Amino acid sequence: MDLTASDVMTQPVETIAPDATLIDAATRLAAGYGSLVVTETDDAVGIVTKSDVVRALAEGDADGTDATGGRRVADAAADRTVADAMSAPPLSVHATDGLERAAATLGDADVGQVVVVDDDGTAVGVLSATDVVDYVPAIARRHDVPGSEAVSAREPVPGSEPARAGDLDRHGHVREPGRVDTAYEEGDWAFEWDGGDGIAVGDVARFSKPVTSEDVEAFAHATGDTNRLHLDDAFAAGTRFGRRIAHGVLTLGLVSAALARMPGVIIYLSQDCAYRGPVDLGERLMATCEVVDDLEGDRYRLDVAVQDESGETLLDGGSTVLVDDIPE
Repeated sequence: MDLTASDVMTQPVETIAPDATLIDAATRLAAGYGSLVVTETDDAVGIVTKSDVVRALAEGDADGTDATGGRRVADAAADRTVADAMSAPPLSVHATDGLERAAATLGDADVGQVVVVDDDGTAVGVLSATDVVDYVPAIARRHDVPGSEAVSAREPVPGSEPARAGDLDRHGHVREPGRVDTAYEEGDWAFEWDGGDGIAVGDVARFSKPVTSEDVEAFAHATGDTNRLHLDDAFAAGTRFGRRIAHGVLTLGLVSAALARMPGVIIYLSQDCAYRGPVDLGERLMATCEVVDDLEGDRYRLDVAVQDESGETLLDGGSTVLVDDIPE
């Protein structure tokens, strides 16, 4: 499955007129938009970001000072328009362009955003460097997309965490996954895909989340596994563990969560695993899945493991999966 610009772009397009004031633009951008597409008679003529607005204000007339030499920022902003700040003409990619080509456009121009257009040249979305870095970091690194340096510098170590939804990205915006393959994400879940827009030997998926008492109780109810070791503090205190622990199969579920976020529709074919240690309630775990063999016919074998925050391996084994294309 090849991901395209339209799969990960931000939409709908937020637009602004070139004669709008910088105050208008700053207000819109402060509401959380990463950029605004500047349009004139429905044609995209530029793109403006927070940094563009700040730069335009800094480059304002030296006359914009008060009696003490202080800059009247509000006055300067009122006199200047979006046309003074925007980057023009805007770089664009087609909605059907693959992420590889889109990443090359971002990297070659060293820009943070490009406009995504359809066959008629109409702007249908904005693709940011953050989108590419977050979704397919390997492609971002390959094309030196702005922001990919941080991904390249982050060497996975036992117990480390990938960037999480809810963290601030390099623009200071809250990350919103907007994935095409999961129904929803939560703020304390984290995923990282060290691979391309398909699946190949050597690719690695990582998923982490805390395993809470609520998770254990919900799992017990969903499966019928109401073993008191997992649910009853007084009972569990008398066992070899001395406290409640999470179900082993619940721990294995983090492997399934990591696999589910790999490119395509992931179908489990087989799983073998060995449990190496108990999981305490409230502990944050990370599942790591590395593709080790291409079995052909869209089937792959992976080495999998789950570790705690200290890097201790609590589960390891192997998975075999079948990969289908994501439905249109």
